[in-house]
Parts: sequence; C-alpha cells; structure tokens
Amino acid sequence: MLYYNILPSNIAIITLDNPDKSANIINAQFAQAFYRVLAELKQNTQVQGIIITSAKSTFMAGGDLEYLYGLRRQPEAIFKEAEELKALFRFLETIGKPVVAAINGAALGGGYELALACHYRIALNDERIRIGLPEVSLGLLPGAGGVVKMVRLLGLQASMPFLMEGKKVNPKDALQNGLVHALATDIADMMQQAEAWINANPRARQPWDREDYRIPGGDAKHPKIAQMLAVAPAMLTKKTFNNYPAPQAIMNAAVEGTLVDFDTACRIESRYFTQLLSGQVAQNMIEAFWFQLNSINQGSSRPQGFPAHKTKKVGILGAGMMGAGIAYVSAMAGIEVVLKDVTPEQAQKGKAYSEKLLEKQVQQKRITPDKRDAILQRITATADASNLTGCDLVIEAVFEDRNLKAKVTQEAEQYILPDAVFASNTSTLPITGLAQQSGKPEQFIGLHFFSPVDKMQLVEIIMGKKTMPQTLAKAFDYVLQIKKTPIVVNDSRGFYTSRVFATYVMEGATLLAEGQHPRRIESAGLKAGMPVAPLALLDEVSLSLVYDIREQTRKDMEAAGLTYEKTPAYYLLEKMVTQLGRVGKKLGKGFYEYPPDEKKHLWQELTQHFPTVPNQLPEQDLIDRLLFIQCIETVRCIEENVVMSVADANLGSIFGWGFAPFSGGTLQFINAYGLHKFVLRAKNLAKQYGNRFEPPAQLLEMVENGNSFHLGFKPNETAS
Repeated sequence: MLYYNILPSNIAIITLDNPDKSANIINAQFAQAFYRVLAELKQNTQVQGIIITSAKSTFMAGGDLEYLYGLRRQPEAIFKEAEELKALFRFLETIGKPVVAAINGAALGGGYELALACHYRIALNDERIRIGLPEVSLGLLPGAGGVVKMVRLLGLQASMPFLMEGKKVNPKDALQNGLVHALATDIADMMQQAEAWINANPRARQPWDREDYRIPGGDAKHPKIAQMLAVAPAMLTKKTFNNYPAPQAIMNAAVEGTLVDFDTACRIESRYFTQLLSGQVAQNMIEAFWFQLNSINQGSSRPQGFPAHKTKKVGILGAGMMGAGIAYVSAMAGIEVVLKDVTPEQAQKGKAYSEKLLEKQVQQKRITPDKRDAILQRITATADASNLTGCDLVIEAVFEDRNLKAKVTQEAEQYILPDAVFASNTSTLPITGLAQQSGKPEQFIGLHFFSPVDKMQLVEIIMGKKTMPQTLAKAFDYVLQIKKTPIVVNDSRGFYTSRVFATYVMEGATLLAEGQHPRRIESAGLKAGMPVAPLALLDEVSLSLVYDIREQTRKDMEAAGLTYEKTPAYYLLEKMVTQLGRVGKKLGKGFYEYPPDEKKHLWQELTQHFPTVPNQLPEQDLIDRLLFIQCIETVRCIEENVVMSVADANLGSIFGWGFAPFSGGTLQFINAYGLHKFVLRAKNLAKQYGNRFEPPAQLLEMVENGNSFHLGFKPNETAS
C-alpha cells in the first residue's frame, strides 16, 4: 500500500503505491499501513520532516467507494468510518514534524483531503492534473475533513464552488485559488522545494491550530457572511428544487462548522456525510456515475475477442454543426480528420468551428498557440471525396434525408480502406435501412452524437441487423478514444435516446392540449429534475422538426399497412407549425417569444389558442406523468431488446437528454420508487390519462419474480 525511506537529510519520503490497483485508494489496508508508518516516524527523533508522494500517475484517487457503498444501510458504521479517517489525518497534521504533500498526479476527493492534512502542498505543473473535491457529483460531501478544512483554509464564500459544485482545477488554478502553495517543473524540483520548505519550517502547524487563527472573511456571524447566508438557501432551492440533498448538507456543515471548535466541526461533517450516504439520492448517483459508468467505460457493452482498435484517420461527411463538432473532438484526440462538404467554402466554415473553440482556449491560456496550430493541422477541409482515401472510419453527418445519405455513402465508399467502419450520425432513421445503400452493410453502424458535440458526453452506438461484432468493437473503441461515453443499442425507429426523449416533450404537449396551464407544465418539468422544461425543450429542438419526424413516421406506418394514431399532441404540433407558424426558437417564435436582448417568455396568446381548463391537475400528477412516461418507454426498449443493459439505459437517459440525474436514470428511478409501487402508480395513471402509462409485461414479470434493474440484468431473467 505504501512504503518509506529516510534521506541522508533525515527527511522521510512516504510513497503511496497500491500493488493491487492502478490508482491509490483509501481503504482499511491503507489506513492500517499509514498509521503504522506515521507512528514509526513520530517516534524516530532523527526524522526532521515528512514528504508524501505517489508511485502512481495519480497522487491519490480517494476513498474506497465500493466499501463505503456497502455500508449504505448501516449509518453507525458510516459515521465510525468517517471519524476514524479524520482521526488518522488529524494524527498526520499534529505529528510534530513538518509534512509536505508532493502532488505528482490527480488529487481528488479523499486524495485531496490527504493533501489538506499536510502543512504544505506542492503540485507538479502539469495541465492534465486535476485537484479538488468532487464528492457532490456522487450525492456526497467530503467526509474526511474536506468541508471543515476548506472553509478554514479559504473562507466560507471562496470554498463554496469547490465544495458545493465539485469544481476541479489544474495546478495553476489550484495555486491561484489557494488549494496548493507552490508548483514544481518536475519531480526533482518538487522534492527539492519540499526539502527546502521542511528545513525552513521545523515547527510547522496547520493554520487552524494556531492561537491567532481566524476564518478568512469571518464566520457565519460576520455581518457580510450573514447577509449572504440569508439568501443562499433560497438561491440553492431555486437551482436544485430540493432534489439534491448534498449541496444543502455541504452548506449546513460549512456554516455550522464555523460556529464551533475544529473537532466539533469535524463531527458535524461526519453526521452530514452519514446522512447523505445512507440516503436514496446518493445511492442512485453512486450506482449510475460510479458503478455503471465504470462498467461502460471498461467495455461491458463491447464484444469480446477483438483487439483494441485505434482510429487513425476519420472522414466526416457534412460540415454543419454536428460534423464540425465531431471533427473537433476527433482532432483533439489526435486523429487525422477529413471534413468534407459540397463546397470548399462550406467545409472551411466547418473547420472554423474548431478554430473558434481552440482560440478561446488560447485566450484562456489553457493551451499554447503551437498546440492550437497542431490540432488544426489535423483537420483537412475539402469538397473532394478522394481526400477520404485511407480513412479507417467515416461518419456521415448530413441532413436527415435517405436519398442524400445514400448518395454520400456510395461516393465515400469508393475511397476508404476495405475494412473501414462506415457510421451514420442519424438520430431517427433506422440504421438497417440506411445500410442497404452501402456495399458493406456488415461494416455499417450508427454513431449518434449529441449537440453540442464538444460538450455532450454521450454517443449512442446503433447496431443494424447486419452489423458485425467487429464493427461494433471498432466503433466502441473510437468513442472511448475521443473521451466520450458509449452506449450500445439495437436498431429501431428513434433508437433509444430519441425515442424516449420524445415521450417527455410530447407529454408536455399533451398536457397543454388537455388544458393545463403552460407555466404549471414548465414548472412541473423543472421540479421533476429535468434540466429544461418540456415546452421550452420542444422550442429548442424545433417544433417543425418534431412535426416532420411525426409525419414521416405516419407515412412510413401507413405505407406498411399500419395505423398511426393522431394524438392530441400531434394535432397541437400541427396547429402550431402549419396554422400559427410557430416553429420554435430558430425563428424566434414557438411556445416562447424570444425578444432580442431580453429573457425569453411564454407566448402570451398560447392560452387563447389552447385554453386552460378550470380544474387544473395536482402538480404531482404533472410531475409523475412527465417522469413515468419516460421510465415506461425505457422498459419497453428493454423488453424489445433495443437497449441491452441497465447501465446503457440509465447513463443514456442522463447524458442523452438529461433525465433527472439525482434519480440515477430511468431504470434506477423505478428501483428507487419500488417496482411494486411503480406498477400501482402506473396503472393509476393509465386509468386516468391513457393506455400509454400501462406497465409493460416485462415490468409485471419482474414484480412477480421479485427482481430489480441491477447492473448485469438481462431481459426476462428469473429472480436473483
């Protein structure tokens, strides 16, 4: 777990080195070994100081989350663990010798809390290193003294972004914000600085252990701080709608901790940590953002038996917003890019998108001009298809038109490598149908990116009926190569994300068609935990686009001899687009008005065209309808084998269209609600509002078998 050696200068270097894992973690074995080493060094009167560093590429990854998660139903055990780790770190900072953290890699969560327990912190000046306390992103707070010490280090106000938002910074920003004391150019420089500081500070103590210590900016009773705290809870509620307990618990622990002594503040922190870890929201978020996300990134949905593939040259057909974004993330990952459009000017316009993003990073001093130029040199903007020669991956990102997609597919396939993967970025058209226009349908696959590509984490990989496993393996590896999260689904209309996303916005439209007040609909969407309200989101994606997709679906179904049911939402869209000319945000008029230089607001005439009914539904019914319809459609996707894993369903829902992150995703929402209770509520909604809320057979079978949507679950499996 760790070892130490004593230099001729009588300074001990403790090296963190977990032999069983790629990163150092804090667990029982670490705690025992660390205490033993500290006790030995304390007793050794020859030792003048201690340097703590790592043999790994990271300094310390943090606590053993799997172990802590296993304690989630044992609050007494959680509290005991938090207090014991605090005591260990307290032993370090009161050891009677100067202690320096030599941070040679990422120090996040418990890793940075270890660094906080040191008297001096030096970080390697490497842009890739991240330092901070991101526990809030898992529904937790720093439980090893992080809240108490950050407040005492920076002050209440300055510490809040790092605690309540989980802000992570590079070493330069860490120095500027007071998280570290110094930067080093390399390991040798870091060790020299550490030794020099120890020699110059033989009686080092933590700031909060000094008699003259005062919290920077004042405690909670200080007039300026008290003024801020008077409005902070209301601002937090406005932002989170009380769906996220962790930011509130962090604020409480931070504020209460300033009014008591250090040891009492630490106990307060432990109590809030216990409350969060034993609560449902943290369990949801840990399931999704730790266990399931790690499972995906480790290749749980990737076919086995194929060697890892590194894409070298990618061709992108269409230099619009999506194509330009895909070109940027590919070039950033070191891949050679050919960005093709019908004219050189349009292709160059697509490349200009990367220039704009990179120039902004240069201005912010996040990258050098040389690095910007090197990335841009990887992108060739062209109208000549022959430049696609040598591509081992092609991504088609043209308009949603089957004939156009067929044309560019056939043109590109003349030039690319024989074993190249051909991918379509379509968000709605079935991949199997598009693959029919390819000379090699077994090498054809869907890669559905989300806009804006540079910010959105998800890529939905769609398997056509003839897509080979090897093609999927290559596509999966490419998505990881560009640092995105891949989910794998089978082909169907709308695939998974577009199909389930549509239920959210269309339920909002249905509520409006039924006479619910638009403000109540929008409020219900936000209170449900969705990042954007349903009518506002319909405006964003374009009412005309959604209407055109519905029309195409209707025509396709009728051509196949099937009946397309025109719902109240369909008629509402039809009226908005064809009669009222309200097509969405792109033309400045949809459900909302978009006055220049002013905040958008609901169209005043909306309730004239869609009158409200006197007896408005209870708000909880609105919230449940908006959430339940998404969860039920996800179960249908599982039932129809469109989605093949719980992790893909949950992470796809969160990263794809923003399904309430605090719930852990659509299937985890059902788990947390309780499958039996969910079925009863769904049946009640179906009775009141329509058959679309009827629980699928898959769900009824799971209730009967006592099953749940756990990691590794497969459709129709028996109870486990």
